[in-house]
Amino acid sequence: MSLSFCGNDLKNSYSVEKGVLNNGCFVDALNLVPHVFLLFITFPILFIGWGSQSSKVQIHHNTWLHFPGHNMRWILTFMLLFVHVCEIAEGIVSNTEMKSNHLHLFLPAFMGFIAATTSVVYYHNIETANFPKLLLALFIYWVLAFITKIIKLWKFAEEGVGVEHLRFCITALLVVLYGLLMAVEINVIRVRKYVFFTTPQRVKPPEDLQDLGVRFLQPFVNLLSKATYWWMNPLIIGAHKRPIELKKIGKLPIAMRSLTNYLRLKDAYEEQRVRVRRCTLRRCVDQVDHQQHAEDLDRTPSIWRSMYRAFGRPILLSSTFRYMADLLGFAGPLCIFGIVKHLDNKTEEVKMNKTEDLHFGVYFMSSMELLQNTYVLAVLLFLALVLQRTFLQASYYVTIETGINLRGALLAMIYNKILRLSTSNMSMGEMTLGQINNLVAIETNQLMWFLFLCPNLWAMPVQIIMGVILLHYLLGYSALIGASVIVLLAPFQYLIATKLADTQKSTLDYSTDRLKKTTEILKGIKLLKLYAWENIFCDSVLETRGKELTSLRTFAFYTSMSIFMNAAIPIAAVLATFVTHAYFSEFRLRPAEAFASLALFHILVTPLFLLSTVVRFAVKAVVSVQKLGEFLQSEEIGEDSWRNGDMSVSLDSCKKHTVTTKAINRKQRYKMDSYEQPMRRQLRPSETEDVAVKVSDGYFTWGTNTSTLSDINIRVPTGQLTMIVGQVGCGKSSLLLAMLGEMQTLSGKVYWSNKNRYSVAYATQKSWLLNATVEDNITFGSPFNKQRYKAVIDACSLQPDIDLLPFGDQTEIGERGINLSGGQRQRICVARALYQNTNIVFLDDPFSALDIHLSDHLMQEGILKFLQDDKRTVVLVTHKLQYLIHADWIIAMKDGSVLREGTLKDIQTHDVELYEHWKTLMNRQDQELEKDTEIESQTTLERKTLRRAFYSREAKTHIDDEDEEEQEEEDEEDSLSTTTSRRSKIPWKVCWRYLSSGGFLLVFVVVTSKLAKHSVMVAIDYWLAAWTSSNFNTMEHKPIINSDHQSYVPVFIILCAAGIVLCLITSLTVEFLGLTAASNLHHNLLNKIIHAPLRFFDITPLGQILNRFSADTNIIDQHIPSTLESLTRSTLLCLSAIGVVAFVTPASLIALVPLAVAFYFIQKYFRVASRDLQDLDDSTQLPLLCHFSETAEGLTTIRAFRHEARFKQRMLELTDTNNTAYLFLSAANRWLEVRTDYLGAVIVLTAAVAAIWMSFYGLQSGLVGLGLTYALTVTNYLNWVVRNLADLEVQMAAVKKVDSFLSTESENYEGSLDVSQVPEDWPQHGEIKIQDLCVRYDPMLKPVLKHVNAFINPGQKVGICGRTGSGKSSLSLAFFNMVDVFHGKIIIDGIDICKLPLQTLRSRLSIILQDPVLFSGSIRFNLDPERTCTDDRLWEALEIAQLKNMVRSLPGGLDAVVTEGGENFSVGQRQLFCLARAFVRKSSILIMDEATASIDMATENILQKVVMTAFADRTVVTIAHLVSSILEAEQVLVFSSGILVECDSAANLLAQEDSLFSVLVRTHK
Repeated sequence: MSLSFCGNDLKNSYSVEKGVLNNGCFVDALNLVPHVFLLFITFPILFIGWGSQSSKVQIHHNTWLHFPGHNMRWILTFMLLFVHVCEIAEGIVSNTEMKSNHLHLFLPAFMGFIAATTSVVYYHNIETANFPKLLLALFIYWVLAFITKIIKLWKFAEEGVGVEHLRFCITALLVVLYGLLMAVEINVIRVRKYVFFTTPQRVKPPEDLQDLGVRFLQPFVNLLSKATYWWMNPLIIGAHKRPIELKKIGKLPIAMRSLTNYLRLKDAYEEQRVRVRRCTLRRCVDQVDHQQHAEDLDRTPSIWRSMYRAFGRPILLSSTFRYMADLLGFAGPLCIFGIVKHLDNKTEEVKMNKTEDLHFGVYFMSSMELLQNTYVLAVLLFLALVLQRTFLQASYYVTIETGINLRGALLAMIYNKILRLSTSNMSMGEMTLGQINNLVAIETNQLMWFLFLCPNLWAMPVQIIMGVILLHYLLGYSALIGASVIVLLAPFQYLIATKLADTQKSTLDYSTDRLKKTTEILKGIKLLKLYAWENIFCDSVLETRGKELTSLRTFAFYTSMSIFMNAAIPIAAVLATFVTHAYFSEFRLRPAEAFASLALFHILVTPLFLLSTVVRFAVKAVVSVQKLGEFLQSEEIGEDSWRNGDMSVSLDSCKKHTVTTKAINRKQRYKMDSYEQPMRRQLRPSETEDVAVKVSDGYFTWGTNTSTLSDINIRVPTGQLTMIVGQVGCGKSSLLLAMLGEMQTLSGKVYWSNKNRYSVAYATQKSWLLNATVEDNITFGSPFNKQRYKAVIDACSLQPDIDLLPFGDQTEIGERGINLSGGQRQRICVARALYQNTNIVFLDDPFSALDIHLSDHLMQEGILKFLQDDKRTVVLVTHKLQYLIHADWIIAMKDGSVLREGTLKDIQTHDVELYEHWKTLMNRQDQELEKDTEIESQTTLERKTLRRAFYSREAKTHIDDEDEEEQEEEDEEDSLSTTTSRRSKIPWKVCWRYLSSGGFLLVFVVVTSKLAKHSVMVAIDYWLAAWTSSNFNTMEHKPIINSDHQSYVPVFIILCAAGIVLCLITSLTVEFLGLTAASNLHHNLLNKIIHAPLRFFDITPLGQILNRFSADTNIIDQHIPSTLESLTRSTLLCLSAIGVVAFVTPASLIALVPLAVAFYFIQKYFRVASRDLQDLDDSTQLPLLCHFSETAEGLTTIRAFRHEARFKQRMLELTDTNNTAYLFLSAANRWLEVRTDYLGAVIVLTAAVAAIWMSFYGLQSGLVGLGLTYALTVTNYLNWVVRNLADLEVQMAAVKKVDSFLSTESENYEGSLDVSQVPEDWPQHGEIKIQDLCVRYDPMLKPVLKHVNAFINPGQKVGICGRTGSGKSSLSLAFFNMVDVFHGKIIIDGIDICKLPLQTLRSRLSIILQDPVLFSGSIRFNLDPERTCTDDRLWEALEIAQLKNMVRSLPGGLDAVVTEGGENFSVGQRQLFCLARAFVRKSSILIMDEATASIDMATENILQKVVMTAFADRTVVTIAHLVSSILEAEQVLVFSSGILVECDSAANLLAQEDSLFSVLVRTHK
């Protein structure tokens, strides 16, 4: 056929006799003019400006400016493009009806399509360049196009072409669209005044875009970029080269920040509160007594309504998108129906006489005719899929963004409430820390998730109803049978979902219990190894793990049932429908109906499966809102009505009260006037200016009506030291809190002088630290002043402790940082109070956790010198009465009221009895002081513990596996390409390790059952295709004669039944494979860790080992199996779909190759970015949760310091950081899904076009239906393949970490001697020979003992001493073969201990360690975990340890409870229990490793006495920290730098004045 614009089959094609506009071809040519005009005008401008503008767009956000009507223009342009596509299709189909080619039927439409595309590209470039004058070209184009289309429409109407003709409808639509676009353009001129006006309007970009820190551009980009997340490309592709860091994702736009959303929600909530109050008042006026109950119900403001008012609009928008997506979803089945039906009918189609539809000499078709064209339907299917997926992703994004905004607002609301919570609420247990943490971590997330799923609630019913109506239309009543199967089975899914939630709770309880036991084992591992008890404790953990696994089995069963139901329900529905149809319908089943209904069933299952989840979340959300409501209504701290201080006084204005005058030498003054009142006090006027705080007639309570403090009349003099003293529990701390306004005031007033209230520093009795550096904890938001900081640190003796920390004062401390001891924590809190530039300092018992030396130093340097030199008012609560002589003013408390107030001189004069009582107590404290100076101080011990903790870490020989990857990445030799490839590589080795842990048989069963299941699924649909095609080929639409279907139906039933059974098998086997793998990995890990050498625990941080047992084990237990199942299912579904498409239309394989390449790159880039963003989300969540819990703990401190605003700001920053990471993660997921969905749509288009083309060569219509139905499923599952792959990659890191510990070398437990060769009563004498002993901790390290030779007689009492690090403790470990003895040997009673099995050796010796270790359980369990001793033996041991009476008084006696770490006993009692434990094991050798280091004098005396009597006949080796404890020893071994330098009796060594032993005795070391 020759080409010509107007066609050459008519003679008058180019004739204009009837007038130019009456020739249809010329009118079409006229329509070309505007399009050509636009292309000519815009292309030069685009090419000139393209290079400069596109680069500019990437750099400067201020170019993202939107002109008025931006979104409307994009929507109209998309509609215009769609109408042009329809016009092109109509033109091409009409052209096929003509004898020669008429280009004018489709060429103008094609040019229009190009022009519309150009217009939007042109507009985008002008918008980003902010150069609106160039929009004039577009305005002219819209006007011209509008005019030409009007002319065309007018001519159609004249010719009698009407609405029944498709071309008329299309032209009318184009007129409307061009008119609207013209209106948009006029609006831009009106607003921006860029033309026709003298003063064009200058527009500033939004505030967000002026801030280059804002990187989340979704709200600012154009509509196309919004829909496809195109703006994410640089981030996701860049992640491949360099990991995404917090800096890269920047800040949130203002509209998404927590503060903005909090204000929005708060306003809505306050509005509700006002309305409720108004209603209540009105009701009270109207009905005094009626409906009291209803009034009570209505009193609380509705959070639901507040949330709707604040966030309702985006939810409605999301729901609209969701409805549109769901309705477009039905286009798939309908298009399949149309394509297959028309392919069936093509044989009988008879060419109709179409001359009657000729106008202007060309053919005009009706709308129905176009829809009967299979190629047109294929294109429509493609467009519907693209649109459906775009709307669906838009709906997801809007709900997720709204959910995140809501969570941010709720967190801010909760935090604000926490800062105002009444202290009594916290202390009386009405509001626990756990409840607050739950609100933050669980309830807000529940509401966020509910919001995510919210649109499903109203979209699903519509989807289900539409689906059922369409099924009924296609199949009649038999479809209702299938739909009812789905509906009837839905409640079972809900039941399974609730069971799953319950099982998860019980699993959590067991895993918490297991973790607690594991933690205890790891903390006491040294003791367990020394006593050879590791296997007993290991069995205890395994027992709990057994219970946990039973619970996990139930969890796995319900999970697999849920997966099974999801897979089996569509098969059951299809089976019921088609079998019913075959037997009861009048008409045979045709391929069109069969495959359209098959696709509909697939659509129907999703909402029904999701419904159970949505309902569950809705129920949880209702509960969460209830809890949140209760919390927001809980009692708040009283408003500062009594604070008569000036509100405007800020912290800065207090700086004038800083160190300006230096007082006289304070120490001298204290000696002079220790019992005399200083002169200046008499000069003090009685006015309140000289009183910092005054309480008159104060009655205060902790929330009950009974007052805790009563009749309080006190004053705190300005600039002086006031001490509050009294017995424990008499209300000293309460008095401080009452002054700070933390208690409820029943009556009375607290007066503050004007300049003081907003200037208080406060150190609580229970030390409270931030999760921050030491420096941040001390400066606490104040400006850093080096000189002041150093002075404070010296005053609190913190320098030695800071020197021990790995990064000095930049070391993180607090919950997530390094664990400091009580004394160290308390001194940091006091340092914080000292450092602040405030007028008043409240110190609540700052000496409680300090030893006497530190207390003295703090008192002299910190309080008397540093604070009083600054002329600051100090209020000090203390039990240390020896400091009373320094007080300027004393307040004595008793039973909640003030016993006496005045100076020490006043009290000495007026209350002799009280003064004498104090004197007695002072003498007692002085005696303790003497004892304390003899003993190595508590602080020295704390520092020693800290040093040990870090010494072991410094000596690390292997890098932690988590840091290893980072190190590799930072390695300079690493080229960028290798880093990139490593980051995108899937850890196949680790996957194999995981699967092999599950057992090869199970892996084989899983693989075969999966393959069989998917083969059967394909077979079911293939059989359906064969059945329906045969039906169609044999008997068209004739009533059934009982014949043919009988051969197809039984096979169909068998295949469906097999499919259902295989669904069950696969879902069960995958879950149980995961369970077996989890069980084996945990068992192996526990065994490896428990039997690892002690050195392993020295160089591996405890937190890291615990992580393997907690977070990593949890991932392996619960997350990997479901991810693995989902991954294999979605991958096999995609592969089987592509296989079926390739089988039906081999030609489509050509198109699949480029699609596969595109898919490979999309998943490769996404996986890396997703992993980084997931890490960022996880790492930003923890600081946020910690900030909440630390705020709740330190509420009184924050409020006293008046730092609420700073903490709020910090919370908002942390929330925004976490929300940014989460938003980017969800945007990355949308990025992936949009791309994979579009790829899926292209696959559907390819399959459809290829199938239609092949049907002309005899392809059965049933197979066409089969191919299209399968192609449709690809769209659903492609993104799940990538998402699951990314998830699995992240989760496999847990397996990798666990696996890295499985390569740990175990101790050699065997020994060369058999147990039978060792006498049962060995060692019977206790003789020890040490021959040329050399010991080291690791083959890589230097020896710690060198060539030691010694002989210890049976029953001898031996002392071992030496300076720190001389090798004393190493020798004690050598006795138990805990270290590497690489030369020499230790022979005990004739046997070389290195040849003994470790279990035998360690179970026959006894040791008491410096740190007393007790385990949770009973006293009996702690003394004898092996359960081999009689009660008499245990009581005897307790009697020897002087504990018998104490244990007898406990409920349960020997079975009395010991809490974790033995916290319910004092340190001294714990050490005595350890002594009893050593005695229970009747060993002839006892080793005491610095056992008296951490106990008081009295306990130490008991211990020494017991050792001398109860262990008289046994060999006792004492490793001494104090030389005085071994002065009685029969033999003393003195070590220096690992060498034994002296060995003789104590008396002989003392006689030699130059001996090291004498030197140690003289220096008390």
